[in-house]
Amino acid sequence: MKPLTTVKPPVVTSRPGLTRPPTAEERRRAQRVLLRIAVVIHVVGRKPIEGHTHTCSANGALILLPEPLAEGTKVMIENTKSQQTVEAKVLRPPQTNGEGSLVPVEFATPAPVFWNVFFPPFAN
Repeated sequence: MKPLTTVKPPVVTSRPGLTRPPTAEERRRAQRVLLRIAVVIHVVGRKPIEGHTHTCSANGALILLPEPLAEGTKVMIENTKSQQTVEAKVLRPPQTNGEGSLVPVEFATPAPVFWNVFFPPFAN
């Protein structure tokens, strides 16, 4: 007589059938949307800088500005349409392109209603 073997049930994950590591998009805390919103960036000791967003999320944005801002710079972002402001900081050194500097900023605290858009849920 053969001994009985126990079969373990498969482990169920939130991403069934996916054995690769998650992509950068899958690791994000909040969904990003392409959205062009006029903003004014206020930095202590400098005149206000006008720009617009490239992408937005509930945690921050990628903002196109005519001049770069150094990593770690604390800023106040003003949404010119709603006239709301939120505190943020520059996450990484900006990338430059033909239009100006792409500056990644992160809000001091998440502000999902700051951009006045509904962010789609994650599909993970």
